[in-house]
Amino acid sequence: MNQVERGTRASSPDLDWSQVRETVLMLELAAGQVEAAMRDSNTSVDVLTDTFTSMAGLMRMVQESVADLPDTDEVATAKAQLASGIGLVSDKVHHAIIAFQFYDKLVQRLAHVCHSLGSLSDVVSDKAKLYNPYEWVGLQEKIRSKFTMAEELAMFEAVLAGASVEDALNEYRTVRMQEIRDSGGEIEFF
Repeated sequence: MNQVERGTRASSPDLDWSQVRETVLMLELAAGQVEAAMRDSNTSVDVLTDTFTSMAGLMRMVQESVADLPDTDEVATAKAQLASGIGLVSDKVHHAIIAFQFYDKLVQRLAHVCHSLGSLSDVVSDKAKLYNPYEWVGLQEKIRSKFTMAEELAMFEAVLAGASVEDALNEYRTVRMQEIRDSGGEIEFF
């Protein structure tokens, strides 16, 4: 059985050397690096998410305890200061949780990139697929079907329709900023 050699041979090419094999190797490496980075960061973000979720629960408990304090003259000032401090900390915890939601969106996008790179490698590495336009259409449909975010799909469609990646990104930014303005500055996460 003919075993496919792995790894680069660009520094010592022979008659079997192929730029396609080198391209596939680099695509696979890029996807592997993104996946490793996501896996490493997920552990830290999971710990942070659990920590901030616990903190939010504790802040609610403290807030309820402060609310239960009597409204006497001796306690009123301390009660107001505690309530104010709890409100500030709760806002910070809320903002941190929102940041984790953005991180989750980032991970989804990077997962799509890895999937796309893997699918592209499959097409490029197979000569029967590489030169077959129907395989490329199939690849595009496979990638299109994985998008869960409208803005990713819009960028993909724009590039396939002939826009440059830079133009598609600029359009995304313009539309996104208008959505934020139209919502009065409120950001929709999912």
